[in-house]
Amino acid sequence: MSNFEELKESIMDGDEERTIEVVDRLLESGEDPEKIIDEGIVPSMRAVGEKFDSGEYFIPDMLVSADASQAALEKLEPLLSTESAEKSDKAVFATVQGDQHDIGKNLAIMTFKGAGYRVKDLGTDVSPEEVVEAVKEFNADVVGLSALLTTTMEVQREVIEVLDGDGVRDEVLVAVGGAPVTEEYADDIGADVYGDSPFEALNKLDDLV
Repeated sequence: MSNFEELKESIMDGDEERTIEVVDRLLESGEDPEKIIDEGIVPSMRAVGEKFDSGEYFIPDMLVSADASQAALEKLEPLLSTESAEKSDKAVFATVQGDQHDIGKNLAIMTFKGAGYRVKDLGTDVSPEEVVEAVKEFNADVVGLSALLTTTMEVQREVIEVLDGDGVRDEVLVAVGGAPVTEEYADDIGADVYGDSPFEALNKLDDLV
């Protein structure tokens, strides 16, 4: 198989050591780091996402694949040109105020990093004002808001209202998710994207970014 095919296989298997070995071979053969990301890592993580959404892969499978892709990205990032690094889409992620759950947010972060996004993690229990300030400072293209409790999901609406009040709502795409969140709720609060899984949200955002 080709090096790119082997890279995909190693990422989908969650084999971090083999993934780095293949990346090293690709670099030694003169492949451009950006091409390795665009034609190797990103399609591999999309394939992982498809298997997760179809029920063929489970969270542990996704986590080890994400770790392998992240190791490859960390290897390649210093080699990217300034122009390539600056043109990457940027995303801010937070679990909203009053909510300490972070598994969903962390899965989303790994997914988006695997797809080549530059990501800022604000953590858990983050106020609307803190989210908006980070969006402005990071010049984010996307903000991802996670809520795992019915009592905190309304904070997602508040974040959108503060974005609007600060005049930056039109500059960022808002993606929402979490166990109690639905497509209908996302539409009601004015979010751009709802994702039942990080991969679903990523695919929808790709059509908008």
